[in-house]
Amino acid sequence: MFFPKAMTEVELVVPAKDLLAVTKVLSGHGVFQQTDSTIPLAAGAKGGATNWQETAASYASLERRIQVILQTLGIDEGQPPASDFDAMADLGKIGPAIDQIEQEVKQTSDQLNNERKRIEQLEGTLNQLEPVSDVDLDIASLRNSRYLYSILGLIPAANVERLQTSLARVPNIFLTLRSDPQKLVVFLAGTRANSDVLERAARSAYLNPLTLPEEYSGKPAEIIRSIRSTIENSRRKIEEAQQNLARLAETRGEQLRDLAWRAHASRVLSDAILRYGQLRHTYVITGWVPVVDLDHLVERLKHASGEIIIESIPTTRSGHNSNVPVALLTNKYLKPFQMLVNTYARPQYGELDPTLLFAFTFPFLYGAMFGDLGQGLVLLVLGLLIHNKVIMKGMSGLGLLIAYCGASAAIFGALYGSVFGFEGEHFEKTFGFPFHPLWLSPINKTNILQVLILAIDIGIVMLLAGFLLGIFNHFRSRNWGHLVFGHNGILGLLFYLSFLGLLGSVKLPIVPRIATAIGSLPLPFPILALIFALGIMFSEALMNLMEGHRPVIEAHGVGGFIMYLVQAFMDLFETVISQLSNTLSYVRVGAFAVAHGGLSLAIFNLAGDTPNIGFWITVIIGNIFIIGFEGLIVGIQTMRLHYYEFLGKFFTGGGMRFEPLRITPSKDEG
Repeated sequence: MFFPKAMTEVELVVPAKDLLAVTKVLSGHGVFQQTDSTIPLAAGAKGGATNWQETAASYASLERRIQVILQTLGIDEGQPPASDFDAMADLGKIGPAIDQIEQEVKQTSDQLNNERKRIEQLEGTLNQLEPVSDVDLDIASLRNSRYLYSILGLIPAANVERLQTSLARVPNIFLTLRSDPQKLVVFLAGTRANSDVLERAARSAYLNPLTLPEEYSGKPAEIIRSIRSTIENSRRKIEEAQQNLARLAETRGEQLRDLAWRAHASRVLSDAILRYGQLRHTYVITGWVPVVDLDHLVERLKHASGEIIIESIPTTRSGHNSNVPVALLTNKYLKPFQMLVNTYARPQYGELDPTLLFAFTFPFLYGAMFGDLGQGLVLLVLGLLIHNKVIMKGMSGLGLLIAYCGASAAIFGALYGSVFGFEGEHFEKTFGFPFHPLWLSPINKTNILQVLILAIDIGIVMLLAGFLLGIFNHFRSRNWGHLVFGHNGILGLLFYLSFLGLLGSVKLPIVPRIATAIGSLPLPFPILALIFALGIMFSEALMNLMEGHRPVIEAHGVGGFIMYLVQAFMDLFETVISQLSNTLSYVRVGAFAVAHGGLSLAIFNLAGDTPNIGFWITVIIGNIFIIGFEGLIVGIQTMRLHYYEFLGKFFTGGGMRFEPLRITPSKDEG
């Protein structure tokens, strides 16, 4: 749970006669991630590289064609068949079957698409004709005139003067056939010799000309009746084509699903075989398997091939293992937190997986900032409904996260004594019985400073935990230089503690309690802070010296050494600012707790003192606003505190995802 699954590297030597059976076992359990064999696939041998490339390409092409047919017919892929297959699909047999179905579907589909395009074009023509339906003019005569160039169309009323000004020196006829406050139906005519001038002027005035297909002629009203009749006929043809496609889907559905599955499975297997290495009569397969699944997989492989040779190479979690795929331990109740971690970065193979830690800290900080018993219970119920896909099905992956945060907010609401914004005397006055906080109320003036200081203390605890986890990760990866002298290693932790000790020695009421406790220790914190600060300045040189890297300091001459000192000082300055800002960032936990109560008070000020209908409507709308808007803002702030302040102290990420060979796709996290 704290680390990714332990992995082992395997190498298989498989006789050619057992190739398909072994590949089916490897792809059928979702526990084997294939890697490219270092032994090239022999091109000259039977079933060599060229043949498998052609086979894989043929299956991929066939699968794409079947997918297009399924989409055209509106058929879902369904579940894989219960019965397994003994061999790859025979291209010579299923190819002709697909050709026949494809031809039937294509003929009907093309007819359907053509009729739809025809209707779209005719409806566009109708939209142009309807404004001039009462014009008593044969449109075809305008189109066929030998000497006259004319335009019939719509023009914005405000552009008429511009058009007339543009054509002031060109002989033309301009008639308004129908007036309208916005658009005018106009007729513009001139000689063919001036057609270019007339057309440019019409375009500049945004005159939308009427375009009519060649087959239509007569007056606009007659053409409109003819077009509407054609549209109705096309709609009947569309309905017939849709019925034909529905019949094809009903009669061919099961066959297509079976063909799709066989083509997909054959394509996956042939792609896998293409990555094998090949000796004279055997194939070499390499990959990764989780240790927990190795014995079962070996048993199945030996059952599939009595002559198979299996060699496994265990991989330790220590050291650098960037090439080892990371298979996370999945738990349906922790999936939302795993999603948050993976959004930041996937853990490396030997690195601590912070998912379980997130499961405690994320709801805790959210609830502390959004503490309200009633609003928290609303979020809890809302999250469960989303998780079970009763509402907002597209957000089902976030349902449990919302529910967890809502439960935490409800607990803190009981500690704060807040129910839908009602607190203390206001609650007792409205409902007739008291509801006292189990701990303290953040909006009480005497508690505000205490809440803010406590928030910083929480941040200090989380940052110290981050330092310790970072040291632990460096130790596991044998990264000794960063372990001792890194900014997030032992030196960085000691500098941060000395920084807190200096802060705690200041006798002010705003100093965090943890800093005060550290400052009370009988230690020379100013001297320690100076020593550790010098260590931070020259941490790069100290790491190079410890790890044996040369040169220890990259500085050429006096100028280079001075530049190195400037960079070292800026490194120290950046570390001090980072540690200070990271610590103070957690003050927002208390600030949001106070602001949450203040926003509730603002809503009650708008609602008034009398609990009438208007009062309750205002309270309900206000609570909806708080749950929706402030709930989202608090979630973003909680994520920010984890990503920028907490995770950076110990979590590197950058692991390679475990992607096992599968015939059937999986939605599970790997």
